[in-house]
Amino acid sequence: MTEQPPNIDEMNTRSREVFRRVVEGYLESGAPVGSRTLTRDFSEKISAATIRNVMQDLEFLGLVGSPHVSAGRIPTQLGLRMFVDGLLEVGDLDGKDRETIDRTLTTNDQDVTSVLDQVGTALSGVTHGASLVLTPKHEAPIKHIEFVSLSQDRALVVLVFGDGHVENRIFTPPPGQTPSSMREAANFLNAIAAGHTLSELGAVIAREIKTRRQEIDALAAELIADGFALWENEGEATERLIVRGRGNLLGDGENEADLERIRTLFDDLERKRDIAQFLDLAEEGDGVRIFIGSENKLFSLSGSSLVVSPYMNADRKIIGAVGVIGPTRLNYGRIVPIVNYTAKLVGKMIADRS
Repeated sequence: MTEQPPNIDEMNTRSREVFRRVVEGYLESGAPVGSRTLTRDFSEKISAATIRNVMQDLEFLGLVGSPHVSAGRIPTQLGLRMFVDGLLEVGDLDGKDRETIDRTLTTNDQDVTSVLDQVGTALSGVTHGASLVLTPKHEAPIKHIEFVSLSQDRALVVLVFGDGHVENRIFTPPPGQTPSSMREAANFLNAIAAGHTLSELGAVIAREIKTRRQEIDALAAELIADGFALWENEGEATERLIVRGRGNLLGDGENEADLERIRTLFDDLERKRDIAQFLDLAEEGDGVRIFIGSENKLFSLSGSSLVVSPYMNADRKIIGAVGVIGPTRLNYGRIVPIVNYTAKLVGKMIADRS
């Protein structure tokens, strides 16, 4: 078996046609495609024995495989990659799908995260997969930070940006906090935060706490660390990765192996660690990118595919991404234009609101 797929142009017409029909049949039904099925509507009159010989050649190349003895063939990950790169025909965006996505951006809701949540729900609905939306960080300079005690185990942190944007988050403070320690923490942060963005503030805090350890109460230092973590990836309410439509993937659980794959995927989505990788995936190339099976660094254990595209702000800087995850037999030709259109629409919405 070869480690790399052959160039699609190097395959003869018959082999390319058999390979294309095997992949398209599998993507449509999820079932192995047999030689007798192919002979019924093949473009030339050809025997089942000849098709079986071609399939054996394709199997030797590592492009197709047989799930069990005497079964038809299904594409391997290598085969799916060659199909996507060389034979995939991307369709036009369906009018109804376009209308569904457009409706999410006609809302009067001024909160970008809420709008992107609706975009994720719509994307999941039209693709019947799980949608992933990475929301942009607010990168305006910080103007003011304040901690407010609500009860013994609840506190509010208020972050005011220089452009007038305000974020409020409720969190559980470390044990032993007092109004005095909260004021001390806020004073410390406000002394060093002005003019810095959130991306910069983490490094600034780390340096300041290290050099001024003797100047700040230990409880206040712990509160500072916990308060800042609210704008990182701790907790569902503040994570930047919005996941919608996970239940759509359950429809593919036709056997125990499928169910185990889906359980693994759910675990991946629940953890949602390393979400920065999601944006990294999108930034590595222009436009829509397709990651199949183990190519997908975020969900490599799930045996799933990810179709993802970045979106940009008014300065043409990549600030987030949208994508769809599902089984490797996704309808790539339909999903690609949906993801591409959604990413462009979200980018325009962000630019207009800026």
